[in-house]
Parts: sequence; C-alpha cells; structure tokens
Amino acid sequence: MERAAGRAAALQKPRVILALLLLLALTCVMLLDGYLRAEVGGDQRVRSGASSSDVPEDVLDGGPILTFRGGEATSLSVPDKTIALTFDDGPDPTWTPQVLEILKKYDVPGTFFLVGSMISRYPGLVEDTVEQGNEVGVHTFTHVDLSYQSEARMTREIEQTQLALAGAAGITTTLFRAPYSSETDAIDNYSWPVYKRLGEDGYTSVFIDTDSDDWKRPGVAKIVKWATPEDGEGASVLFHDSGGERSQTIEALPKYIEKMRAKGYTFTTVSGVMAEQRGADATAPAAGAGQTDPAGQGGTEAGTGAGAGADAGTGAGTGTALQAAHREAGGATLYEGKALIAAVAVAEWTVPALSVGLMVVGVAVIGRFGMMLLLARRHYRQRNRRRFGWGPAVTRPVSVIVPAYNEKECIANTLQSLALSTHPIEVIVVDDGSTDGTSEIAHEAARSLGMTNVRVIRQENAGKPAALNNGVRSAGHDIVVMMDGDTVFEADTVRQLVQPFADPGVGAVAGNAKVGNRDTLIGAWQHIEYVMGFNLDRRMYDLLRCMPTIPGAIGAFRREAVLQVGGMSEDTLAEDTDITIAMHRAGWRVVYQEHARAWTEAPGSLKQLWSQRYRWSYGTMQALWKHRKSLTDKGPSGRFGRVGMPLVVIFQIVTPVFAPLIDVFTVYSMIFVDLQAALLAWLAVLALQLCCAAYAFRLDREKYRYLLMMPLQQLAYRQMMYLVLIHSCITALTGGRLRWQKLKRTGEVGTPAGTS
Repeated sequence: MERAAGRAAALQKPRVILALLLLLALTCVMLLDGYLRAEVGGDQRVRSGASSSDVPEDVLDGGPILTFRGGEATSLSVPDKTIALTFDDGPDPTWTPQVLEILKKYDVPGTFFLVGSMISRYPGLVEDTVEQGNEVGVHTFTHVDLSYQSEARMTREIEQTQLALAGAAGITTTLFRAPYSSETDAIDNYSWPVYKRLGEDGYTSVFIDTDSDDWKRPGVAKIVKWATPEDGEGASVLFHDSGGERSQTIEALPKYIEKMRAKGYTFTTVSGVMAEQRGADATAPAAGAGQTDPAGQGGTEAGTGAGAGADAGTGAGTGTALQAAHREAGGATLYEGKALIAAVAVAEWTVPALSVGLMVVGVAVIGRFGMMLLLARRHYRQRNRRRFGWGPAVTRPVSVIVPAYNEKECIANTLQSLALSTHPIEVIVVDDGSTDGTSEIAHEAARSLGMTNVRVIRQENAGKPAALNNGVRSAGHDIVVMMDGDTVFEADTVRQLVQPFADPGVGAVAGNAKVGNRDTLIGAWQHIEYVMGFNLDRRMYDLLRCMPTIPGAIGAFRREAVLQVGGMSEDTLAEDTDITIAMHRAGWRVVYQEHARAWTEAPGSLKQLWSQRYRWSYGTMQALWKHRKSLTDKGPSGRFGRVGMPLVVIFQIVTPVFAPLIDVFTVYSMIFVDLQAALLAWLAVLALQLCCAAYAFRLDREKYRYLLMMPLQQLAYRQMMYLVLIHSCITALTGGRLRWQKLKRTGEVGTPAGTS
C-alpha cells in the first residue's frame, strides 16, 4: 500500500507544478498589464532647473533635430515656411484615428512619437499610421523620464519600444523623442548623457520649436495661436494624440492646417526636414539600393533595439523620404515583437475579465460572511433557548465505531476518552490491516481501563469506508457514532450528539470538531479555520436544512439510514460528504449539534496539511459530481439539490478558486495604482474577517488570543489553501485518481479537559 501511495503521490507532482504554473502565469499577466499602464501620460511634469554647462552652446542654440554624425553633435533646423507636425504619447483608440483622418483629408504627413506600452495595446493603430505614410519614433515604453534612470532601464525602455514597433508594424525606427522634453535650450547635464548615448547608437533626437500646449486644454483658438511660428519661420510643432482628453486638439488641428497653408506653409516629416537640409541623395536612395542612415551615419542601426535582426540596407515601404527613418524588422526582432504583442493582447483580455471576476468574488465573499453571521446568530438563539428540545431525552445505548489504520500513537487516548462517556456505549474498533500493533494496543488499553464494552475487529486493509461499513454491520444498537482513531471525545460528547435523534426525521448529526494541537502556528491557523469556516458554515447549512458534510471526526447516524443508502461508499475520497448527500436525497434530515465536541489532531506539517486538504477538496468535488442529479430531485428530498448543492459549489469551490484575485489585485494595486488605498482596502477586508472570526469564537466560547495569528494566516495559509483547491480542480478536470494517504500522527491530543 505504501508503494501504491508513493506512485499516486508521484503522479500528482505534474499537477502541482501545473497549479503553480497557472498561478505564475496569472501573476505575469498582472505584472505585464501593470507595467503597460505605469507612467503613461502626464506631460505636466516640470523638472527643477539644472546646470547645462556640459551641453555645447551650438546644441542649446541649435535646431530641434539632433544627430551625432561621426560622433559630433549636429543640430538641424526646420526650413522657413515648413512645418514638421509631430504628435506625442499615442497611439490612443479614441484620438489617434481622428488625427489620422484629419491628416488624410488634408494630405498632410505627421511624425508620431509612440509610447511602447500603447503600441503593444493598440498595434492596429500603429500599422494604420505607418501605412498612411506617416513616420513614427520612439517615446520610451512607459513614458518615463530617462534622465533619472539607470543605463539598464534606459536600454529596456528603448529596446522594448522597438520590439513593440516590430510586432505591430514590422519596422523599427531611428527617431527618438524623450518624454517631458521641449526645446533644445532645456537640455541639461542630466539629460545630455542620454542624448549622447542614443546618438552614438544611431538615434536622431527630435525636439520642438513650437508647443501647442494642447494638454492644458486652453481652448481651440489658443492652441492654434500657440502652435503658430513667428515671422514665417519653420518649426517642429508639438501636438498630442493621447495622454488625456484631446477633443480640443481634434477641433484645432484642421483649423491650424488651413491657417498655415493660407500663410504659404508646407508640411513634412522629420525625415523630410533632414532630406531637404542635406539633399535627397543622402536620404532617399533608389528602391533596392543600399540605403544610408537618414542622419548620415552610414547606415548605423538605431541601437540594439532598432538594429537587432533588421536589415540595415533595406528601407521600409517605398524608400521615400517620408519613411527614411524606418527599418524593416526581421529575424529575432520580428518574432519577439509579435510575441510581445500577443502577450499584451492576452493581458488586455485577461485583466478586465479578472476584474469582473473580482467584483463577483467580492460580492460572493461579503455575501457569504453576511449570510453566515445572520444565520449563525439565528441558529445559536434557536438552539440555546430555554424551551428548546429535540423531544424526549435519548438514553438508550449507542455504538461507537472507531476505524483505525496504524493508530498506535492515538488509539489509547481515544479509548480513554470514551471510557469517561456519560452515555451508555459499546465501542467497536475496526483495525483496517494495521501493521504497527494498533489492535494489540487497543486490547491492552481496554483491559487497563476496565472497559468491557470494547470489541476489536480485525480486517485486511480495505480502506476507511470498508472499515466503517464493517463496524455498522457489527453494531448492536440502532444509533451509531463514528469517530476517527486520532480523535478524543469529551465526557458529555456522545450524550449531546445523540439527542437530536429524538426527532424521528433526523437521520444524521454532525458534531463540533476542535483542533487539539492548536499551540503551533499551523495548528493555530487550522483552529481559526475550524471555528470560523467549518462551524459557522454548519450552523448556516443546518438552518437552511442542507448540511453538506458530517465530519469524519465526529458524526452520528441512524443505522437503518446508513443501510438504506448503501453504507459508506468507496466511490469518492470524501465518504462523509458522499453519505451525507445520499441521506438528504433519501429524505432524512441532517442537523448540527454544536455542544457535542471532539478534539482531533490536525496535520502538524505543511506537507501533511496539503495532503489532507487536497484529499478533502478532491473528494468533495467527486461527491458533488456523483450526486449532480440531486439538482433535479423533487419534493423535500430535493432540498439539498435546490439549496445546498449551489451553495457548496459557489462557496466551497468557485469562490475559493477565484478568491486569490483579491490578493493578486491587492498586490497589483499596491505596485501600480495606489499603495495607500490598496493597503486600506486589504485591511478593511481583514477587519471584516476578524469580526466574523471573533463572533464565531464567541459562539464557541473560544479564547480570542488565537486571532492574533489571523493576519499571517491571510498572507500564507490562505494562499496554500488556494493552491490546494486549484490542484484539486486540475486533477478533477484531467481525470486523475487519488488514493487514501495515511497522515503521520503524534498522539499529542489527550483526554480533553475542556475548551482552552
């Protein structure tokens, strides 16, 4: 059996890896989306004055086009009566198409300095821009001021934008405009090294002569006025097609074009200016001929991003001056660019979908808390009324069945607790093929305790369901209590547990399972989970008459009801959930008795905890699938299908699977949105959970000191439970099978002295 369990565990490893990969993929998608949206927009940034002593005077006083021909800084001016119309911060799905339509209508070319993250999100707009005959340049990937970034960050900003261009339009470019730049006289000692470095890599840096300041939204007339150069001078003029609300820009642009044409101006691109200043031979070779760099740099590629995989001697498009700054992307650059665009497309679809899922999960979680608190309070008040009773007191003897497999550490403590029972019982220990002397220890414990009401039945190893069925068949009384071999009862537990059977419609009773080894960190986390999650849930389900599970640690059944539904089934790993649903469908009522308490030994290591919860989660899914036809059951026996099944699926499977969205979006918001607001929201959710947990502890008369562990539980323990559930879902979807696995016990849970 150990070899079989080992093989089964080995088969689960790929599914664990797949679960972790899914979580990693989700994290990567969120990080990519956050990175795409970081820093974009906001041209209002004003840099404090800085020295420009390192910048050559002829650059500060020169034209708006800066190249480093032969390693020497050279600036070019726009010829008189010529406008190089430039647009920053795009593309934008609202404003860029309108700008393109205006330029097409007036047959005017533009030079668009594009933000890489926006290119990645709207690649179709970039392709339209290039195909229309416009020119494009790099405006960094996240619209960050490169003057204050490391060299590695600067390289990433440029290369990633070039990859985005390659993926969107199949080109790279030699043009660059720095975010937050203006005229050349604003170059300082912080920004000058950036332009020098990029110039050495083959980039042409483009500044402005005239700024429309359209981002201020001053009105159409002022935009047109501010964009107009004085005295017939040529100018590199700045507009924006993204980064904010640009309706005034759209209205002003045609008026501006008409006004400038009326003044005798012509429109060109940055490359057009360079061609006119240096001569067409330097920038517009015949199609198919070796093309030199538009800045006269002998065909040097635009850095590693512009040049990687590109053919330096091939011009894009028709090879005209309008497209001279473009390079055809190929090789690794092209494929990496397309991969980037594809990844962004996935992120663009995934994140909004997850946002909707987050809202649904948030509503479900809060709704569940509200429902649990309301119904648990009502349940508590009903069951603790002075006049409440199930009927005549149940005093007849009952059979206690203890299935045991290698329980040498615990079985003596279990029998010792039963020896103190205030209710008449017979004890049936079913030794399921133990190899550690469990049956001998049980015999010896019974003799030493003077228990004449103990029978030990040995069987070949066949599993817990078979052991329980053997015990039921051997039981001498009409009520059977089932408990685990690592569990101990309080003296009054059995008496409390069987009282609901005074109602002839009750077929099974769930008891109140407590974590006995709660003084470790893992034990404390499980203690909180048991009190808050399991027992509040059971109060709610009891009131709704759709209890989904009788815990294996403590449950009582009418023997005839167990036999009626065919006993404990081996079809699932959650035989307790399976039989509980079966009893609902057979017309029996299942209730919760919070005063019947059992103390169980919870897993003491993360590995054992994972194994246990994985089995529970997977077994619950198996049981729900087995009883899926309960959804169409009619009459009183169909109540579980109508009420319980949807609640269990929503609250115990769907919501927990997607609950990590809360944590993922919290981290996402802290990094990319608003740290303080995200932290406050997370603390608010934690406070809500603490209130629910505190109320549950109050109902169960538990000490509140364990709640100090709850914040850490949310950060670590809960994430593990998410992974366990995802692992279980993957196993279920892939048709995997899981065997019972024995947990290691220590026997540290002794005869209880009461709640601690």
